[in-house]
Amino acid sequence: MNPAPDTVLHEGQPRHGRYAGRIARIDWAGLQPRPGWLWRRLHHKRWHYVGLGNARLFIGVAIVDLGWTCTAFAYLFCRQQRRLLAQWRQDGLRGLQARVSDEPLDGAHSWFRGPRAALLLQHEADDRLRLHVRTPTLRVEAQLDLDGMSEPLLAIGPVDGGRVHATQKTTALAVQGWAEADGWRLALDDAHAAVDASNGLLARDTAWRWASAHAPGLGFNLQQGYFGGQENVLWLDGQAIALAAAHFQFDAAQPMSPWRVHTEDALLDLVFTPEGARAEDRNLGVAASHYVQPIGSFSGRVRASAMSPWRQVEGLVGVTEDHRSRW
Repeated sequence: MNPAPDTVLHEGQPRHGRYAGRIARIDWAGLQPRPGWLWRRLHHKRWHYVGLGNARLFIGVAIVDLGWTCTAFAYLFCRQQRRLLAQWRQDGLRGLQARVSDEPLDGAHSWFRGPRAALLLQHEADDRLRLHVRTPTLRVEAQLDLDGMSEPLLAIGPVDGGRVHATQKTTALAVQGWAEADGWRLALDDAHAAVDASNGLLARDTAWRWASAHAPGLGFNLQQGYFGGQENVLWLDGQAIALAAAHFQFDAAQPMSPWRVHTEDALLDLVFTPEGARAEDRNLGVAASHYVQPIGSFSGRVRASAMSPWRQVEGLVGVTEDHRSRW
């Protein structure tokens, strides 16, 4: 992949493609032709998501700006007990209770504040991201190390029914810190995290399937849905490798049964075994969503090219997701 550009636009047009490296800011203000104010307000979506895990647990945290409202969630899944020790979600008033930063990594400052709850993802001077979570059921204090990380993915591309989308995604980031839930205090110093910073002008009806798992020297991100194959990437030994279209084979009515995920270029072929899930169905009339995010492990094989030897994958902790939104 080519190095990441300085901006997502060139002379008013998106720089469509997949790139390796950090971008300072995702800013659509100069997009031409420029959509009207109301359309932008209803269709501009931003989110910052962090997933981190180890042999004992998986934590997922998200702050989401939907353009006309905002929401956030945080959960901790115990892999040993195969149950959620903490699960929290809250909606809020955009601008007053939440902000999602246009800066994906450098300079990132996303936050949510609500009754008895506060979330923060902030870039600090030592090139770390501070993750702070305080909810009635979960507390997290963690530092995610960006210094020396493998080059992240930057993907920019068109969206059917919308205009354009961009996402910056990292692979395994070293973690220091702790989490508290259900009377337990758990060290996170052997965990690894991945950050998803996404920002785009999306369609009102948006759906995707997603898979993500990361460890030192090996990680991947796959999506099938509204963004096509733009964000499909494999990290091997620090190198980011673009992948072809991904296919997800699973039973939507029984998401806790095994999933198979593979890519058309025959570089990735994995089976995902769920251990538990966070799921939610909401229907507010003007907006609705179906969401299930199983947590578990991937096994199978990956390789850097069609001529490269296979690398075996065994017990790689991560998530899949089946998501449909009218927003």
